[in-house]
Amino acid sequence: MANKPDRSIRQLLDAATRELSSASPRLDAEVLLAACLGKPRSHLHAWPERPVPAEQHAQFLDWIRRRAAGEPVAHLTGQREFWSLELAVSPATMVPRPETETLVALALARIPADRPAAVADLGTGCGAIALAVAHERPHAEITATDISSAALEIAGHNARRLGIRNVRFVRGTWCAALPDRPQDCILSNPPYIAAADPHLETGDVGHEPRSALAAGPRGLDALREIVPCARGHLLEGGWLLVEHGHDQGDAVLRLFRESGYREVSDHADDCGICRVTTGRK
Repeated sequence: MANKPDRSIRQLLDAATRELSSASPRLDAEVLLAACLGKPRSHLHAWPERPVPAEQHAQFLDWIRRRAAGEPVAHLTGQREFWSLELAVSPATMVPRPETETLVALALARIPADRPAAVADLGTGCGAIALAVAHERPHAEITATDISSAALEIAGHNARRLGIRNVRFVRGTWCAALPDRPQDCILSNPPYIAAADPHLETGDVGHEPRSALAAGPRGLDALREIVPCARGHLLEGGWLLVEHGHDQGDAVLRLFRESGYREVSDHADDCGICRVTTGRK
């Protein structure tokens, strides 16, 4: 897309939409141009004929080139909305997906709103799950763990920027980083893609940390570690909730039952895809 002077918002969006081959080219272009201009997307629709200043024009062209090469929109803007919270993200973290809000909603249904509760988020990344739960359940004490120091730095930054103070971030592998106090609820969106899956090399996923995505030959290695170990860190009657791949529901249900959980069930996301397994100690 050539850098022609005095191009309008509409002209830039139309050209960028033609250049991009993502699943949502127009949306991607609008999000990127709005970020360049420091305006909401509604500004683009209200003033489509306004010219874009040269500096923002150049930045937009660079971002469109990088987006066309597969770089995630969230990595370009440095932000992603999740559960109505604006979160900073980076190449050190996985970009939060809308389907993970299903996990948050199911957790909130099991965490009391009117009294303290101990909640853990294993593999927190940018802190999306922990911060969403903490925002909705201010009486809860959240422990968020991750093996990546870089991810925990981003998560801590998000907590401070949002003014959320009831989350403690701890470095460590899964349950090993949890405090001695038994938890009312343990949550995790662990890596669950098979290591040889070709999608790991393409699109947005190809730009995210492999350690946050892949987990062994069937994508179940992390879940096989989390499900049994979490039971030992739960209060009697406490809940474990994990996100999993679209074709892993049966395997994860078996894993929960073999580990001694009761009231085990699988739950679909907004697209009707089985996405979260829950079980009670």
